[in-house]
Amino acid sequence: MLDRINNLLAEISAASLKSHEELESFRLKFLSKKGLISDLFEEFRNVSAADKKEIGQKLNLLKQSASEKYNLLKAGLQIISKTSYSMDLTRPSFPWNLGSRHPISIIRNEIIEIFERIGFTVSEGPEIENDDHVFTKLNFAPEHPARDMQDTFYISRISPEDSNPGDILLRTHTSSVQVRVMQSQKPPIRTISPGRVFRNEAISARAHCIFHQVEGLYIDENVSFADLKQTLLFFAREMYGKKTEIRLRPSYFPFTEPSAEMDVNCTICGGKGCNVCKYTGWLEVLGCGMVHPAVLESCNIDSKKYTGFAFGMGIERPAMLKYQVNDLRLYFENDIRFLEQFKTAF
Repeated sequence: MLDRINNLLAEISAASLKSHEELESFRLKFLSKKGLISDLFEEFRNVSAADKKEIGQKLNLLKQSASEKYNLLKAGLQIISKTSYSMDLTRPSFPWNLGSRHPISIIRNEIIEIFERIGFTVSEGPEIENDDHVFTKLNFAPEHPARDMQDTFYISRISPEDSNPGDILLRTHTSSVQVRVMQSQKPPIRTISPGRVFRNEAISARAHCIFHQVEGLYIDENVSFADLKQTLLFFAREMYGKKTEIRLRPSYFPFTEPSAEMDVNCTICGGKGCNVCKYTGWLEVLGCGMVHPAVLESCNIDSKKYTGFAFGMGIERPAMLKYQVNDLRLYFENDIRFLEQFKTAF
């Protein structure tokens, strides 16, 4: 009987399991009422009195060893089940599931790259500005409607009726950056100012209260409107294709004279008319003009020696044309189904 007990101890010690089914088989074999250990305890009744002490100790050790081994194997299977993977760990990690840039970022970078090719540098400034940089130095009259609270988001204002250089507001255009550049640099100046701007407008398929702009400024001696037109034609064809046509319509801006609006033929409808181009076949993409002499003088630049042109465009509108998106609100909703269409390498 001692030999049988020692053999079972060796078998229990060497046992290793890989499944809950094998664990249950171990329990039934050794620890159940009809198991081998129970049978040995039944036989123990017939052991002689001289051998009962030694064999009884061995039987208790066998039962204890079987119980401890069962609990150890059970705990091991629980750990394995918690850390098991449903995926194939032998699969290679490439290719990575890349994210995507926002379409506004893609177009912003593309616009910057186009103008950098013809010598423009990038300038940036604060989104929270004062009235002096946003309006006064850009030749906005004190009573100009753009200063009204229904058009501009003011952070602090002395009086709703009166403007003041100390008024703090969210910039309505990145022209404020151009003012800072003209105050800190001497001509020749050739710069673009990308950034986010804010206007108190109703949100629709064609407008939003938050949008992005890129504004350009070129000041030097003998700069003409012809230089402006050729610069914008170069940009439009680099941006929308070599067959892109532009048209300049007379307009008015306080900081340029003469002023114009530039349209490009609508690539969404092919010139047939849609809700984005208001069924005209043309889409307005930017405003432009020759820098007003009063703006040059307010920034301590000699308007008799220097001339210049300026232009400004929203980034959302070129993105709509580039990707044929017919609702500007899609850029702000963060719908993953929309954004996944703009996946890039990095």
